[in-house]
Amino acid sequence: MGRRSPYPLEFRNDAVALWRAADGKRTYASVAADVGATGETLRSWLRQADEAAGRVRGDEQTPSGPG
Repeated sequence: MGRRSPYPLEFRNDAVALWRAADGKRTYASVAADVGATGETLRSWLRQADEAAGRVRGDEQTPSGPG
């Protein structure tokens, strides 16, 4: 089990929304620096948000559950 994040969920969601609003015009590191995190941390939050929404990343698709 991992340790608990020092960043509240709303903060992480806002950072993800900020990166998505940049529409590819900014790097992970650039957006992350604006919110006081690292680029790798922001990438992790994006991956988690995509998995929670059932979005496809690369060649992998998140399972949608039974049925």
